[in-house]
Amino acid sequence: MQVFAPTRLTELEQVVAWAVAEQAPLEVIGLGSKRRLGRPVRAEAELRLDQLGGIAMYEPDELVMSAAAATPLATIEAELAERSQELAFEPTDYGLILGGEPGRQSIGGVFACNIAGPRRLKAGAARDHLLGLQCVTGHGQTIKTGGRVMKNVTGYDLCKLLAGSYGTLAVASHLTFKVLPAAADSATLLLAGADEAVLLATLRQAMGTSGEVSSAALLPESAARRSTVPAIAGSGRPVACLRFEGTTVSIAYRIDKLERLCTRPGGLGASRLDAEASRILWREIRDVRLLDPALPLLWRISCPPTAAAEVVAAAASLGAELLLDWAGGLVWAALADAGEDAGSTVLRGAIASCGGHATLVRGPAELRGRIAPFQPQPAALAALSQRVKQGFDPGGVLNPGRMYAGV
Repeated sequence: MQVFAPTRLTELEQVVAWAVAEQAPLEVIGLGSKRRLGRPVRAEAELRLDQLGGIAMYEPDELVMSAAAATPLATIEAELAERSQELAFEPTDYGLILGGEPGRQSIGGVFACNIAGPRRLKAGAARDHLLGLQCVTGHGQTIKTGGRVMKNVTGYDLCKLLAGSYGTLAVASHLTFKVLPAAADSATLLLAGADEAVLLATLRQAMGTSGEVSSAALLPESAARRSTVPAIAGSGRPVACLRFEGTTVSIAYRIDKLERLCTRPGGLGASRLDAEASRILWREIRDVRLLDPALPLLWRISCPPTAAAEVVAAAASLGAELLLDWAGGLVWAALADAGEDAGSTVLRGAIASCGGHATLVRGPAELRGRIAPFQPQPAALAALSQRVKQGFDPGGVLNPGRMYAGV
């Protein structure tokens, strides 16, 4: 198999143009941390972007950064930390989830897969922070879209379209994105003393208050036991977690108010984590470290928070270990074995009436090639996806079949 590793934009254009002319599909690889996510790509050549790295521009006062696609996320986070800034959408480390090294994923891969962590409830998805990008389409042509501020976006917002396309529409070379100041302080309110249904309802209630909760997760007993935070690991029961961020005075006021609301006489018991313990806990939740990494199957199920109980029941019937984020809107389910379809019929059946999607994040290549790792699209949406693919990559040379067969 041929391997291409362009070092500049013109070389990237030439590689894609060659693939188009030769009708030779390319597997697009950044740093390779998420290569086992999605359907196995059947390609004749590899397009490796690891030579296209480095921060090109960082203006802390303007809260904007630009970097080459293969810049390691760890490099970007370290640079931002020196100025007490961060990527507010808190991307999950999928490389770690898939058995790779922590912090290895690239910034291009983060936006290509539209990855966001526990703070998505407050900060939005990765695509909401992407200001502009430069990429090479399946025509072998370079395009630029967006700019350095949101108001520069006119006409079609291609940043939103390309984020989450998994490299099937274009190959990003450089990205420009907004950054935000990191919170001065943080704390976590822990609630326990009821079953999971009550705790989920409490999380939803908390998100509807003026408490400005930035993250809300439910740890079933098995997940809580795996935490390295003693107050969580020793709880011996399900724990609801509510994160507060901001100034110390503001956090104290908001957390007191919400604790009184949630722990009326005869209600839930409450305790608190300080900033350091909170940082550890939410990193564990972000990177799904509270589920057994040895379990071969891992599903990521997005659903309305009100439907979480039904999804949990379906996953539990398959013997899954569970972790719930986004106040129940995101359910991680790890399985040892779930039959020929890896549990997709049961899990997708649970969200059929309420909307949402179930994605097989971790599984063997044979399985990912046999079933649909991504939620199957309705006919009308599938037809639209085909037209979009045709417009950006008419020869089907970029990551063919990564998301859906024929796309």
